[in-house]
Amino acid sequence: MCLNTTEGFDIQESDEFASRGSVSHWAAGARSVNACHAFDNTFVYDHGGHNTMGEKIRQPTLFGLSRADYLAEAFFGPQALRLERKYASRLREELALSALVSYVGNKEVPLLRLYRYKEAFAFYFVDMWISRFGLGAGDYILDPFCGMGTTLIASGCRGIPAVGIDRLPVAAFLAEALQMFFHIRPGQLRETFQRLLEQVPRTAPAHVATDVAIMKVAFPAETLLALRRWKAAIDRLKAPLREVFLLLFFSVLEPCSYTSKDGQFLRLRRDKLPADPEVMLRKKVEQAEQDLHRIGELGWTSNFSPFRVVLEDARTIHSGWLQRPPTVIITSPPYANRYDYTRTYSLELCFHFVRDFAELRDLRHQLLRSHIESRVSRCEGIPHPAVGEVVEYLSAREKTLNNPRIPAMLTAYFVDMQKAIKRWRDVLAPSARVALVVDNVRFAGQLLPVDLVLSDMAEQEGFIIEEIIVARYKGNSSQQMGRYGRLPVRESVVVWRKPP
Repeated sequence: MCLNTTEGFDIQESDEFASRGSVSHWAAGARSVNACHAFDNTFVYDHGGHNTMGEKIRQPTLFGLSRADYLAEAFFGPQALRLERKYASRLREELALSALVSYVGNKEVPLLRLYRYKEAFAFYFVDMWISRFGLGAGDYILDPFCGMGTTLIASGCRGIPAVGIDRLPVAAFLAEALQMFFHIRPGQLRETFQRLLEQVPRTAPAHVATDVAIMKVAFPAETLLALRRWKAAIDRLKAPLREVFLLLFFSVLEPCSYTSKDGQFLRLRRDKLPADPEVMLRKKVEQAEQDLHRIGELGWTSNFSPFRVVLEDARTIHSGWLQRPPTVIITSPPYANRYDYTRTYSLELCFHFVRDFAELRDLRHQLLRSHIESRVSRCEGIPHPAVGEVVEYLSAREKTLNNPRIPAMLTAYFVDMQKAIKRWRDVLAPSARVALVVDNVRFAGQLLPVDLVLSDMAEQEGFIIEEIIVARYKGNSSQQMGRYGRLPVRESVVVWRKPP
């Protein structure tokens, strides 16, 4: 089933791209890629054959391609090639990080496992950078795209003060709610759940944004009614139990529905059997009780440093939101991949954070512009030449792209990231470090090295680019591989430093 494109929560985007033409001299000379062999896990981008520590390394291959062939086959424009060469000595692989730059690493981590925020990186990724940067209680960590608060929890458990910022209400709420668990005693959640069980049948259902299309089809009628009663009963609790139970409630919405968080959208799956809300909540309560014991055993409760969460926009961050200039940023911004958080998290938003579709739509246009409905004003220019050449290439194929708004999205995304980087420069302490997880993208066969573009923009703002660490390589859609060949796309950790 497909919904209308205005709300488009279940639109199946094909990722089918137009065939190449010859808009520019460099594009015309690009070759298709046929090699599909596995790449060697020790590949390091360094023309001199050394890694950043000066150790001799082998020069392995990516999908059967040498470094030189990869650059030739990758369909880079001249500006992107310039960046690849400029930063070659600072590019290296550390593929052991592959499991840490995704949510997979949180599946067994207490508290963070309770809600599947699939855009998060892992707790131990943050813990690793805290160690590498040599951070302690005298530092102050900023996550300007905090999501569900992985950086904040990891910092707090190390006794390091932190602040998180996010414009997505459900993300900011989850981050704040996670630290509420440190105010709950073991057994308290079971006791509260039993009281709620008695209250729910006679509780009037809570208001939800039922005019949003996905809410009309996401649940069986009886399940939606039960969820609304549970929501109303939970709303009557006092803090911190209310916030903790709301987090658990949000975590069961997807399994209790016909939906699945899949790629860029919330998909409808009519073959799915929705779970019973009471059963799912009981399981979550038991899981949370286990976690309460576990965080005590790990010593998190005795050393925990409370953090602050600000529901605001990273593009406009200012010192008034901060206790003092941060000494470190550990974060991951939305990727330039058409991902729309207001669609993926629409169930949670409609149950608690927006009253109707109008508010949901307004929220969409307040977020960093990584989604396909991004609007670009006439006064906004393309902020980097490597972005400009890709936008030019795609714009010339606008009528045959699977979505003609991709060029506008890319322009808006890098305008927004430039604004964020400028603000970081202004608010960070001297010599502050930045560890930023980013994902490169490929549209219509054209590769855009986001890690290098953002690093180049940061350098223009005065940051020192220390290294770009390749954490993993990701494939392309089957449509792109069939039409343009199989090429790896980097997911990287860029490491910058503000001058003293």
